Amino acid sequence: MYDVAALAGVSHITVSRVLNDHPSLRPETRERVLAAIRQLGYRPNLAARALVTSRTGSIGVLTPEVAQHGPASLVLAVEQAARERGYHPLVTAAAVEHEAVVDALEFLLDQAVESLIVIAPHDTVLHAIEQHDIRVPLVTLQAPDRPDGVGVDQAEGARLATRHLLELGHRRVQHLSGPEGYLEAAARRRGFEEAMATAGVPTGAHLAGDWSAASGFAAAAELAENTTAVVAGNDQMAIGLIAALAKRGRRVPEEVSIVGFDDVPEAGFVLPALSTVQQDFAAVGRRAVATVASRLTAGSVGAEPAPDAVVAPRLVVRESTAPPRED
Repeated sequence: MYDVAALAGVSHITVSRVLNDHPSLRPETRERVLAAIRQLGYRPNLAARALVTSRTGSIGVLTPEVAQHGPASLVLAVEQAARERGYHPLVTAAAVEHEAVVDALEFLLDQAVESLIVIAPHDTVLHAIEQHDIRVPLVTLQAPDRPDGVGVDQAEGARLATRHLLELGHRRVQHLSGPEGYLEAAARRRGFEEAMATAGVPTGAHLAGDWSAASGFAAAAELAENTTAVVAGNDQMAIGLIAALAKRGRRVPEEVSIVGFDDVPEAGFVLPALSTVQQDFAAVGRRAVATVASRLTAGSVGAEPAPDAVVAPRLVVRESTAPPRED
């Protein structure tokens, strides 16, 4: 900073004001300092600044080591929302095993992050959080039922999908769920079962998948012959199921209607175009960052429920659903 000040012919305090975007500087002075910064390749020492201000301006983001659409979209949404508010997102990925999550939490906290946003798809992630002494504001994503949770109402999304099929006249409906232990898989299965129970319609045999298109493809072999509709736990499994049914000579939606979940970019371009539940990941990212920002401003670590913590899902109806054909 002193080198920049000497080159620009100003005091180091003026350089500091330029770096902090202080309003009471003449434009020509600001430009002279910025030119010196560019010439010298100067970068502020954030660690040193943190020692003086006790602020790093950083938000730690823990994400699972998966390539699923949901977590990947949430990371991007949180990064964008953090930058819009002037924070520096520090992202690290970890497997869902307990030790890996603990190591990742330790790494982020060692970087003196001011708050944590944890994408928590699995029970093990929540258990690791609960057993860890976290003394900064914390928000968990994909677990909106928690006091510190922000996310899309997964159960309501599955209810929307199921009610859509019931309103079309389907009464033989099966659910293809994600893997055990995943919070969203459990919530979506619960929403499906609740909608079926409310309508007084028995659920068909449960189909199990692992989020992948391959598991959706394999599930076609377990689909009951009299099933007329399927609520899939995500779009990838729905797309795999559609492909397998086509190979087996069962037409979608003429013989089997299918609804997915997530509204991945490919959903509108498969044949037939996939009816699905859309999640507003950008809204989740904004609300998560707004929650930690408000707690930082208030000096509160607290786990009180965030305002507007639950984001409503939206059903997108396309060509993969239709009324059941008459027997």
